[in-house]
Amino acid sequence: MNVTYITLDGYVELEKYRFVYFAIMLIGYILIMFSNSTIVCLIVIHKDLHEPMYIFIAALLINSVLFSTGVYPKLLIDVLSEKQVISYPACLFQVYVFYSLSGSEFLLLAAMAFDRYVSICKPLQYHTIMRKTTVSVFLVLSWLIPFCHLAVTVIGNANQKLCSFTLKGIYCNSSLNYTVCVRSRGLLIFGLVILFNINLLPIIFIMFTYTVILIIAYRSSREVRKKAAQTCLPHLLVLINYSGLVTFDTIIVRLESDISKIARFVIMLQLIIYNPFSNPIIYGLKMTKIYTHLKTLFVKSR
Repeated sequence: MNVTYITLDGYVELEKYRFVYFAIMLIGYILIMFSNSTIVCLIVIHKDLHEPMYIFIAALLINSVLFSTGVYPKLLIDVLSEKQVISYPACLFQVYVFYSLSGSEFLLLAAMAFDRYVSICKPLQYHTIMRKTTVSVFLVLSWLIPFCHLAVTVIGNANQKLCSFTLKGIYCNSSLNYTVCVRSRGLLIFGLVILFNINLLPIIFIMFTYTVILIIAYRSSREVRKKAAQTCLPHLLVLINYSGLVTFDTIIVRLESDISKIARFVIMLQLIIYNPFSNPIIYGLKMTKIYTHLKTLFVKSR
């Protein structure tokens, strides 16, 4: 009886387009699950894909599946419901999952950048450096660090008193901070630490690493330049894509009342559809080995 509920007031003419929204979200969720799971299964099944680069790709796609599962089921329920509400604890949990997995995405991309750096710049030492233990440590840290960071803010906000019970969105994001009566200065500072540790620092590392790779590839043979282009370009596309989406999320939170409801709704839909669906397309088309196995799979199925 003492549970606090938050109203999600981000839908545009829900009564009119209820079933259109449901169809779009259901189809989007199915396509995301199918496309990501297919490539993950190919990587697991085929031994020639049991390399650090493809293991990191599989981890990134699993991350997309978890991210989508943390958002879509609730969206589908809300679209068919008369009232779009969520309990405050459930909203905090969705924020926790949303931003933890977002941080994991950047850290996984940073691990992939390091893998490409060693492969291209130090090929003779590659198997010595990128051992199974190293890959396992990178994978564990990529998920553990964001989840530990975000746990502090979620626990800190759990007992906060709310003065607003409406979110201008279709799912819970960092705009939940604006519903509390008094925002903790300590949590705000720690939020900046989180932003630096799991977003900005990985991006800086990735950009520095790929800059070094491009310089070395430019000075090397044509074969090295080709290898660098084939393996680094998909990672850079995913990084640019996801960085842009995270920037959009930051903008719609900061511009709480200065952005139209339609624009906010469209941006929030893009955040949950575009990246989880584009990742398997980018890796499926741009990574030669994955594309070959996909082509073989669909030819056999036909």
